[in-house]
Amino acid sequence: MLTRLTLRQLEYCAAAGESGSIAEAASRIHVSPSSISSAITQVEAELQVALFVRHHAQGLSVTPTGAEVLREIRSLLDQAMALYGVARSAQGEVRGPVRVGCFTTLAAMVAPELCQGFARAHPQATVTQVEDHQEGLIHMLHTARIDVAITYDLLAADSGICFEPLAQLPPRVIASELSSLAGQHSTTLEELSRRPMVLLDLPLSREYFLSLFREAGVSPLIAARSASPDVVRSLVANDVGYSLVNVRPRNSHALDGKKIANLHLAGSHRPMHLGLAWASAQKPRHVVQAFMHRCRSVISNGYIPGMTAPGRGEAD
Repeated sequence: MLTRLTLRQLEYCAAAGESGSIAEAASRIHVSPSSISSAITQVEAELQVALFVRHHAQGLSVTPTGAEVLREIRSLLDQAMALYGVARSAQGEVRGPVRVGCFTTLAAMVAPELCQGFARAHPQATVTQVEDHQEGLIHMLHTARIDVAITYDLLAADSGICFEPLAQLPPRVIASELSSLAGQHSTTLEELSRRPMVLLDLPLSREYFLSLFREAGVSPLIAARSASPDVVRSLVANDVGYSLVNVRPRNSHALDGKKIANLHLAGSHRPMHLGLAWASAQKPRHVVQAFMHRCRSVISNGYIPGMTAPGRGEAD
């Protein structure tokens, strides 16, 4: 019977499934690899199914049955945390784990101030930060690997994800200080369509930027592309081409030290909305609700951690 399994054993199995490695799971939750291995063996023996295929150097892959079992394990663990959450909520305590996902382009700027500020304000809360692109974040919300995501409103109507907008981020243009664009205050998509572009090549983000050109009736000349925001900024700084962005770091330089100019994109264009996303099928625990409240109190059109907020005006 399941009563012969402990929550700790289930937690260790879940960690191994999420990490894909006994050693990495052990490091993440601060136990010995033998404890993880023993828990997997006991759970597999109790359920009489193989959860993992073990590879050389402690690598793991999840079996099809294991994937179903691990989803149920995560659900059980979340229900157990919810029990404690109800009791602590009644006592007004903010404690327990908060797993925060953050969109890749925002992670270095927005998440650290929010996550670490929350952890300092609530020492009994444990905040874990994960970065991914939009599709990855949605998958992690659905599979309960994260509790809430700081991301954009790039969501299908039937995604099963709730989204609360906190700030509006219009598209901007970045260019090298060597580019003739650097001397301009603004430009248009029509003018940009005649110049080489460096495209931020992330799922959904890519479609958003390309849709701006389609709506304007022009096509971009894509000279280079990258899934890394830092690589895009470096390529732009080295005058490979301009790029479109919604995020405006306070630092006006690329990682190689070269300067980047920011321009206003003339015309009326659909902005991205920065906000909070969570799975509609799951009620956020008390500690997660407290984190979301902090995000609401910090992020606005007038202030966004780590970046120049749109409400600050157009001056660079």
